[in-house]
Amino acid sequence: MIWMALMIAVAEPSPEALALGKEMAQTGMLATLLPILETETTEKLVAEYPELGDADRQKLRETAHRTYLEGRDRLLDADGRAYAEQLSVEDLRALVEFSRTDAAKHYRAAMPRIAASTMAKAGQMDFKKDVIAAYCKETGKLCPVK
Repeated sequence: MIWMALMIAVAEPSPEALALGKEMAQTGMLATLLPILETETTEKLVAEYPELGDADRQKLRETAHRTYLEGRDRLLDADGRAYAEQLSVEDLRALVEFSRTDAAKHYRAAMPRIAASTMAKAGQMDFKKDVIAAYCKETGKLCPVK
């Protein structure tokens, strides 16, 4: 019983760790890429409903943005807690200190362009399809029927 209590006590991050984790989440990869996903997904959604007039398309975009903000906040809260649970306070302090530098700010600003460039150069990846194709080639099994 004492062991369980110690595990629970150890598992709960300190308020400082949670605050540092939240700051890391707000400047991390997820926070950097989420706005791109919002825009891309929203525009695809709007395009699926060409019958909507301009006012309705605008309303759909507004609804999507509001929904995005709610989801983003939940994701970033969870991300911040994960940072706090997985990293020491000392590591979090060092990471937050770096995240406040100009180099880190430039890195975050460049990340959407880097991600887009990577995807453009690497092409689409369908892991499941690629695994099945490789398995088929190696074993002659699970091959698509032609």
